[in-house]
Amino acid sequence: MPSAVRSYASVNDDIAADGPIGDPMDAVTVRAHELAEAGRLPAFVYDLAALDEHAAAIRDALGDVELYYAAKANPDPELLRVLARHVDGVEVASGGELAHVLGVLPEVPIAFGGPGKTDAELAAALDAGVARLHVEGPGELRRLIATGREADIMLRVNLAVSLGDVALAMGGGATPFGMDPDGVTACLELLDRQEAVRLRGVHAHLASGLDAERMLQVNERVLDHARSLGVTEINLGGGMAVSYADPDDRFDWAAYGKGLAGLRRSGETLRIEPGRSVSVYCGRYVTRVIDVKRVHGRLFAVVAGGTHHIRTPATKGHSQPVIPGTPGEPITISGQLCTPKDQLAENVPIALEPGDVVEFAMAGAYAWNISHHDFLMHPHPEFHYL
Repeated sequence: MPSAVRSYASVNDDIAADGPIGDPMDAVTVRAHELAEAGRLPAFVYDLAALDEHAAAIRDALGDVELYYAAKANPDPELLRVLARHVDGVEVASGGELAHVLGVLPEVPIAFGGPGKTDAELAAALDAGVARLHVEGPGELRRLIATGREADIMLRVNLAVSLGDVALAMGGGATPFGMDPDGVTACLELLDRQEAVRLRGVHAHLASGLDAERMLQVNERVLDHARSLGVTEINLGGGMAVSYADPDDRFDWAAYGKGLAGLRRSGETLRIEPGRSVSVYCGRYVTRVIDVKRVHGRLFAVVAGGTHHIRTPATKGHSQPVIPGTPGEPITISGQLCTPKDQLAENVPIALEPGDVVEFAMAGAYAWNISHHDFLMHPHPEFHYL
């Protein structure tokens, strides 16, 4: 029988104990053990009630600021249906995402972004009547104008701002995303020569991993640039900080909403499009231990599945948070792939034995949908919802 594991104290605050006294198990852990007993691991388990509560709190903090969800973080249909109650629209970055989102939420407003839109994708966006097209540069705009069709666009700007230490820099330097001031000028000249494609504003997503204070500083620079162009609709992007090292250290949405209210001028429409910071906390990746062994003095647990199911820890070079269990000797948790990069968490201080259930938190974003599913052709995980 797999051993019970404890969840974070913050998770248990509002959930009654389902396990033995002194060994509280939240609803996701209960489901994880049911799946283990049925031989149905690995699996992703999503807490839709937690997602609904978190999204509602974000919506409340933002006031009049429009909230779009970046589908690239996790396009799971059940998550999209929950988020539809709280968002003003969804941002997609490919023709595939466009078709998928509209298949789940056919009436939702869509912002279509992405740095390499093909002619077929531009046509699909126009056919779908997307609310906004985020134009990446003069070349893309020329192809859009050549269709002769009407469209409402935002120019994606790449500003030369100092970003400092960030998780991921999308602007402020030599990246292919968006355009510099010369590119913006070229686009404005193209727009002046025709009437079908209408400029509605600017879009900027310059970095990921910013706390509320630094995010507002970057936003202020974007707003200054937008105002210099005479536009009043500004999409400030996403990139709100998420800490895998400390899951309880969350982005301060209240402070951010208050700060945006202070920056916004009368007549301006402000929009953001977060992804990871919205959905990451609602999901867990649950698996079981196949083997435990010591190699050159180091203790390893090999689990079913691995980074072909949840690629984030390998790409970001961190340990995926593990729901705490019985304390034990630090152990490194690896998956089934034939690569040393298939490591989910390093030196976790818990006791593990073959058959034990392991729950990885913060698996609600950039997990299954960003992973190399069929490397070694292991079975795909199941998906379950509370």
